[in-house]
Amino acid sequence: MAQQFPQQQYKTRLALLVFLKGTSAPMVLYFEDPKAVYDEILPLIRTQTAVGKLIEKDATGPIKKVAIMSNQIASIALQEEVCQ
Repeated sequence: MAQQFPQQQYKTRLALLVFLKGTSAPMVLYFEDPKAVYDEILPLIRTQTAVGKLIEKDATGPIKKVAIMSNQIASIALQEEVCQ
């Protein structure tokens, strides 16, 4: 008979992953409301032009401030992480 493990409560947080052109690893950014930042950046990268728009954000994680040209963003994603 399989041994039963107690249910544990895990705390999770959302991180915004920004994939830049020419890099292999994404930038991981933490915000108070990452879904709102995702919804703000997504239309900017969908309407790509030769001249990009500067995106400046204040983050709450290890990276405190970021400035990226919208035409240098390949993709963005939200990732749910378990925090301790």
